[in-house]
Amino acid sequence: MSGQQASTNCKLDKYFKISARGSSVRREIIAGLTTFLAMVYSVIVVPGMLGQAGFPPTAVFIATCLVAGFGSLLMGLWANLPMAIGCAISLTAFTAFSLVLGQQISIPVALGAVFLMGCLFTIISVTGIRSWILRNMPMGIAHGTGIGIGLFLLLIAANGVGLVIKNPQAGLPVALGEFTSFPVLMSLSGLAVIFGLEKRRVPGGVLLVIIAISIIGLIFDPAVKYQGFFKLPSLGDDGLSLIFSMDIMGALQPMVLPSLLALVMTAVFDATGTIRAVAGQANLLDKDGQIIDGGKALTADSVSSIFAGAIGASPAAVYIESAAGTAAGGRTGLTAVVVGVLFLFILFLSPLSYLVPAYATAPALMYVGLLMLSNVSKLDFDDFVDSMAGLLCAVFIVLTCNIVTGIMLGFAALVIGRIFAGEWRKLNIGTVVIAVLLVAFYAADLAI
Repeated sequence: MSGQQASTNCKLDKYFKISARGSSVRREIIAGLTTFLAMVYSVIVVPGMLGQAGFPPTAVFIATCLVAGFGSLLMGLWANLPMAIGCAISLTAFTAFSLVLGQQISIPVALGAVFLMGCLFTIISVTGIRSWILRNMPMGIAHGTGIGIGLFLLLIAANGVGLVIKNPQAGLPVALGEFTSFPVLMSLSGLAVIFGLEKRRVPGGVLLVIIAISIIGLIFDPAVKYQGFFKLPSLGDDGLSLIFSMDIMGALQPMVLPSLLALVMTAVFDATGTIRAVAGQANLLDKDGQIIDGGKALTADSVSSIFAGAIGASPAAVYIESAAGTAAGGRTGLTAVVVGVLFLFILFLSPLSYLVPAYATAPALMYVGLLMLSNVSKLDFDDFVDSMAGLLCAVFIVLTCNIVTGIMLGFAALVIGRIFAGEWRKLNIGTVVIAVLLVAFYAADLAI
């Protein structure tokens, strides 16, 4: 090792506390590469989902890369934790299919909601309100929201490739599509391969499947065409069309506020749960079981959502795929810094994203959706009313194709159920207030 390299390693060691956490610079770099490979599919999946809602593809691709780069660098350099941030798949689904397509909210207003969600989440994180919410919010609905979003992602992906279609006959809403079609066969085969690769803990298994199916599509599907490899980020056309285009005042309209509240709630529970899970795997919990620099981690997460709303992307969150990096030995923020730098580099490879058809990303979406169904195991069925309210929330997210509707019904059912079960003492003021506000907003929206 040269003297210059040793000096660099020493500075990195001191800044990131690498030796103190039982790691090495080499191990941190490998961990960062592993996390990047595990979550880089997001730069394909997120623009694809938002594109279905009318977002300009080039602008979303640039924004997605910038959010992942900014968020991961902030997490690494400030919070010094091995957690990568990117546009959350679940909240992307919320933005595209619930806000824009479901409620017919304009793209600027939806981005305004994302921006305000980030601001509120930052205030909640900094002031300690988040801790109060977590102590008083019903866990059944928190987990039910995760289950519902997972089912929603499965439905979206399956419908996108034609596996599940609108039922042509009256009586039932959906039916099996053309099972033997090329997109359906590719999607189901890819999903099965992901199962195998993830079981074997192959780094970047999801990305490898997306690449393999894209190559097969390039060979056999005339609609998939090669358009180049390297390209400077486009600042013309639609490249900057979403930057600072958010409509904050529009997002404060009564019809949008329930969705804004749902975004904040989902972020509070998802971010905290993911960060705690990754920190636990990396042995980054203190003697009281709290996350080391957990406050900074949550603030980095929320500030990234403010940035996302400002530049035209969906809300940001710590990726559970960060666990792949901690499993590879990542213990410090250098892991996240490596991820952030690599995402910024991807900005120059945008033509490759045009090679990826919907049936190549569908397996990734379905896999993420299936992973989110694991929230069922977190429901406490000994608390019958809480668990049933959570399941009601999950089911109606799918049946109504609206995440906020499911959450509203879950809260209302929980409050009423507690009262009639004689468990009104288990209710807290936070739960009751949120339930009343959600029902009132929906009633007012219907009256308009």
